[in-house]
Amino acid sequence: MLDVFLEGFTNEQLTVLMFSAVMVGVSKTGVPGVGILSVPLMAMVVAAKASTGLLLLLLAMADMFAVLYYRRHAQWKHVLRLLPWALAGIGVGSLVIRYISDDMLRPVIGLIVMAMLIINFWLRRKAGKELKVPHQWYFAATMGFAAGLTTQLANAAGPVLVIYLLAMQLSKEQYMGTLAWYCLIINWLKIPLFIWDGRITMSSLKADIVMLPAIAVGAALGIFLLKKMPQKWFNIIIQFLAVAAAVKLIISIAEIF
Repeated sequence: MLDVFLEGFTNEQLTVLMFSAVMVGVSKTGVPGVGILSVPLMAMVVAAKASTGLLLLLLAMADMFAVLYYRRHAQWKHVLRLLPWALAGIGVGSLVIRYISDDMLRPVIGLIVMAMLIINFWLRRKAGKELKVPHQWYFAATMGFAAGLTTQLANAAGPVLVIYLLAMQLSKEQYMGTLAWYCLIINWLKIPLFIWDGRITMSSLKADIVMLPAIAVGAALGIFLLKKMPQKWFNIIIQFLAVAAAVKLIISIAEIF
């Protein structure tokens, strides 16, 4: 029966897909940022555009687990502040992807993310424990647009969202609830566009449906990790993962030359 759903995939591809499903589940309920590890792994074993389609479906299904668990903790003012700009970024991303390669865009994204993390660190040092960030409309506009653009191109909006939500100084639960609802809305809106682009096919849909149990295992593991993790270490870990993701994107500039 499973052979019908997994037809056309090699054992190596299915292993990476299952690992990615677990990591996506963990990232949605407990350790935001860890899911970005799936982006380069998937691209190593599956064609670039196809890998983004497979990953989007995993993310969209994992979002449902996250919303189910954290639905009451969302800070809707932040979700609504980001959404219009994110939709604009998605629209631009749909156009850009037809004219620019991922190899050209990844290092640019990495440099931007790294610059924002450095600014974030500097502000913390200057202001002690209290992080002062701009609360004017342009901060949410910039973050929302960047998140929309990067998510449409490569499902790589995680580092941008980490910076924005950390700057808002939310509790662990508020952070996860806000992130869960935002991602649920954005990822499900992206699915028709990915189908239109040919990045999601019936084959990828069938394979991702089979991965639902792996997503559930990852989601349960993420909830366990979040409960055991102090707020201080929570912030440190997700910032470290954002830095790691940014470095991975920056060093990909070597692939262009």
